[in-house]
Amino acid sequence: MKNKSVQTEIDACFLYSKLAEHETDTNLANVFRQMSEIEKSHAIAFAKKLNLSTENIIQPSWRAKTINTIGKVFGYDYVLGVMMDTEKGISSAIIQSKKKNNVEITGTETNHVKILRSILEKETNVTGSQLSKFEKKHRSVGGNAIRAAVLGGNDGLVSNFSLVMGVAGATAGQDGVLLSGLAGLLAGALSMSLGEWVSVKSSQELYENQMQIEMDELETNPEGEQKELALIYMAKGIPEDQAHEMAAEIIKDKDKAHEILVREELGINTDELHGSAIEAAIYSFILFAIGAVLPVLPFMFMKGMNAVYISVGLSALGLFIIGAAITLFTGKNVWYSGFRQMLFGLLAAAITFGIGKLIGVSIA
Repeated sequence: MKNKSVQTEIDACFLYSKLAEHETDTNLANVFRQMSEIEKSHAIAFAKKLNLSTENIIQPSWRAKTINTIGKVFGYDYVLGVMMDTEKGISSAIIQSKKKNNVEITGTETNHVKILRSILEKETNVTGSQLSKFEKKHRSVGGNAIRAAVLGGNDGLVSNFSLVMGVAGATAGQDGVLLSGLAGLLAGALSMSLGEWVSVKSSQELYENQMQIEMDELETNPEGEQKELALIYMAKGIPEDQAHEMAAEIIKDKDKAHEILVREELGINTDELHGSAIEAAIYSFILFAIGAVLPVLPFMFMKGMNAVYISVGLSALGLFIIGAAITLFTGKNVWYSGFRQMLFGLLAAAITFGIGKLIGVSIA
């Protein structure tokens, strides 16, 4: 049986190799291949220290295979996003293993994204546009999108399951449960959808306002903005004279100067402003509804306690699957995470069922 730290490195090696296979840009594909080799060397080193066999060591786990399948279906940008999101876990595993084996911690273990960045910068064939492409890829999609899908379904399932059980407890699963469940589904999904729309839209409007102020400053006080550009370059370690020369050259192109000031001074990534608030709202609605419909389904075809039992069974299965899916990001044990999620969801539903039962008896 493989050590967890070894398996983590094996999975990273496997996924980076898949990224390399499916990357159309040959220079970036080379970077991913180098990362795969780095992860493979980590795995072999850990295995040797732990006296584990290094034969056939590159055997990915179900988690890595599942993430690869997601990449095949939704595109490998998603895989890169997941890799960036899980690098903290990989780094933590490396540090723990080194501490356990009294190996010196050098500091390079803390963030594999820095290693990626270092390889990119050392690759003479990698251009600035390719570097930007990589940064855009790993920031824009991937782990966050998949995590949002899982958590959106979880919100819908847990909230509506609890609501349905509360009404079922009060009515013994008779009339009113289906109506309440559908109302809860629509109300919750609309609330989540509106919240997502407001969140995305307000962020976009805030950034756009800040960008407009920066443009106004460029137009009314270009000398001051030129000094700011020079200071930015000096802060990056560029000699003062050279920094002023660069700033003077850049300020001649107002759009380019604005782009640099927005990125460096305001910390705004303009690519992130292109996201659609409507699209985010629709996705949020659908994901919440998918989870929320599970506890309602049985009441569409039957009523009474039989419907309650089937609803509990379907919801418990859904909760377990969601808990298992979360391990794609956490790396925890599937059975532990699945049963823990199921236990908490059933506990919440049991409490609302009990309260509903008390209210039903009181009304009767």
